[in-house]
Amino acid sequence: MIWLVAVVGAVLTGVLVAPENRLVWISLSLAGCTILTLAAQLSTGQKEGYVHRVILSLVGSVLILGAATGLFALLGLV
Repeated sequence: MIWLVAVVGAVLTGVLVAPENRLVWISLSLAGCTILTLAAQLSTGQKEGYVHRVILSLVGSVLILGAATGLFALLGLV
């Protein structure tokens, strides 16, 4: 679910935000993914595997948003 939020944030950033402000909004998307990850994992109430689930969600979000940042950088060179 959190990875989907990261994809939506990256797509919306690419479509709606001016190129000079995209890095700011990608950072805000990552912050939102972090908060959503922690809220989602705390709401389950499961202790076992908490750290693993949080790391998996955050690493996926970072990879998705990092790829989007790279794509935006390449598009900026054109």
